[in-house]
Order: sequence, then structure tokens, then C-alpha cells
Amino acid sequence: MPVKIQSVSVFCGSRSGINPIFASAASHLGSLLAKEKIKLIYGAGNIGLMGVIADACLAANGHVIGVIPTKLVEKEIAHKGLSELFVVDSMHERKALMASKSEAFIALPGGFGTCDELFEILTWAQLGIHHNPIGILNTAGFFDPLLAWIDQMIEQGFVKPKFRQLLLVATKPDELLELILQGAKLRELDIDLAP
Repeated sequence: MPVKIQSVSVFCGSRSGINPIFASAASHLGSLLAKEKIKLIYGAGNIGLMGVIADACLAANGHVIGVIPTKLVEKEIAHKGLSELFVVDSMHERKALMASKSEAFIALPGGFGTCDELFEILTWAQLGIHHNPIGILNTAGFFDPLLAWIDQMIEQGFVKPKFRQLLLVATKPDELLELILQGAKLRELDIDLAP
């Protein structure tokens, strides 16, 4: 992997979903981030896919940073074994802090919170607030309907076609990480990711 990034924010579910392949992919990604010495930044929970990816990264001697709002410390059950834990006042603060510490973003399967985080960071990229790569790990076609909806937004004239390139999509963690690193290389060369 030719380009080095230091940190990746991962957005994912506080549940694991009904298909065990989701947890397997999250675990693989966590181990891969540790192997590549890329810090994992995530929502700080020890349940669901959040707990799976954090545990896998920690088990492989990775550095894991968790960010969680006070109101969710009990509900999402804040992970006690993280390298760093930040407890903030609101979801807005959580997203802003995660973004400020990240050089790339990856979405795994999840629910409303995952969608909120993904679309906020995608909107920030569209507005030029950041130029970091954004990836979707499309395990078992989980994001196919979402990607079709985005294509519909473009077809119906609500989103410019060039912004479709902001989303890097792969079905395997190693392939997605390679796309993320290629996106980081384009950023370093000052090449517009959405020409």
C-alpha cells in the first residue's frame, strides 16, 4: 500500500445485524487497520459492529480512539479498553471531533446513526469542507439500495454527477483500504476527487 494515512473514522452499527458476515468483515477491517498502523476512530461502543471492529483492532495491537456523547455512555456501553476515550456533550460534538482527527472515513453496515454520520461527512466533502476519502464497505450488498438511491438523486437532478465519485465502494476490507489510500494519494497530489 503506497500511501500512508494515519487515521480512519469508521461509522457502523451498535448492533451486529442478522448476517454473521457483517461482523466478520468488521473484524477483518479492524485487524487490517492495526496491521497497517492506521488509528481507528469510532463511536466508542463495545456492542454491535462497533465493539467487533474495536476488539479486532485492539487484539492486533492497534490504536483505537473512541468518541461518545455522555447520554450514550450507558446505552451504547462505552468500551473500557480503548487506547483513548473522549466523552463529549452531543452527537454534533462527536461527529466534529471524529472528523477533526481523521484522514479518511469508512461506513460499515448500520442504522440511522451510521447513515447520519456518512451523509454528514459526504455533504462536507461536497461543500469542500474536507477533501478526505470516503469509503463504503458494501458487505453482502448491504448498501446496494442506498447506492441506487444516490444514483436516483443524480438521475433526477438533485446531485451533480461528479459528486458520485466522492464515494469509494468495495465489498472486501483490503480492497476498500486500497481505494482509500489511492484517494489519499490524489489528495496529496492536489487532484480534485470530484472533477
